[in-house]
Amino acid sequence: MSDRESTPEIEAAAVQPAEELHHEPGAWARLWAIRYARIPILICALFFLFAVGAECYAVYCHRTGATPIYQVQNPELRNHAPMKGHILGTDYLGRDVLLRAVFATRTAVKVGIVASLISSVVGVALGLIGGYYGGKTDAVVLWIYSTFASIPSLLFILAFALLVSKGFLSAPLEAAFQAFSRAMNTEPGMMAVYLGIGLTGWVQLCRVVRAETLRLKTRPYVTAARSLGVNDRGILLRHILPNLMHLVIVYFTMRFASAVMTEVIVSYLGLGVKFEPSWGLMISNGQSLFWRGAWWEIAAATGFMFVLVLALNLTGDALRDALDPRHTSGK
Repeated sequence: MSDRESTPEIEAAAVQPAEELHHEPGAWARLWAIRYARIPILICALFFLFAVGAECYAVYCHRTGATPIYQVQNPELRNHAPMKGHILGTDYLGRDVLLRAVFATRTAVKVGIVASLISSVVGVALGLIGGYYGGKTDAVVLWIYSTFASIPSLLFILAFALLVSKGFLSAPLEAAFQAFSRAMNTEPGMMAVYLGIGLTGWVQLCRVVRAETLRLKTRPYVTAARSLGVNDRGILLRHILPNLMHLVIVYFTMRFASAVMTEVIVSYLGLGVKFEPSWGLMISNGQSLFWRGAWWEIAAATGFMFVLVLALNLTGDALRDALDPRHTSGK
């Protein structure tokens, strides 16, 4: 889960000339041609559809004031084992466990997308700037990512979430978090999770992008563009960045899975989502009854999380194989 762990998929992909990978036709066709990738891709698509549907439903309930079906309580069926009508049983408030597990996909996918986007934007921006300009600029970038690499990521996320959840932020920051959380239709504590995961997950990508930019900026087509008067911004955005996208895509998928697992841990510890379904919250609620034989809530949460994370990891491996011609295991 730590961002200082080695990521051989990214580093291996970086060895192959990036511009050759980017311009080689049929990358997505090769991805679908990899046999083991098809089911994981379909699973990821299914979870994404679940998340989109759950988000639309949550917005509808928020605007109309209706009680979401996953929040409907039935005191007479509290902690009931799986049965007809509740195939994965009920929780301590009589709520349907299957519905809560399905709607918790919304929380997991939102965290994965937002946190991975933040990490990708920060890592790519700093890596491009440091690798392209070099000198003092590169030294500053090196200092920044070395500082972040030395921070325990999970402790940083927990501390950041604690500051927000306990109201320790200044009034302007608190107001900004509240406004942003309303715009995202989520809880303020989750905004801290988004930012915490995003701001600790960019270091590895920054290193790889910086190293690849150092190589790409000496390529003949970059030298030709510079001699024709193309400014630095044009070179970075039109000639270097497109040839790095294969790295970013692989990294985004890997970071997505890591963000999902981190959110589960943070919510399990009570510093993430509190009122909406979350797999971490379900595990936390079900652990006290697990030893009494009420296994279904924990099983549902861990099962859904396992399937999504496994599908994401397999998809990331397939993307590496498809975007790097040297990997032919799927052919």
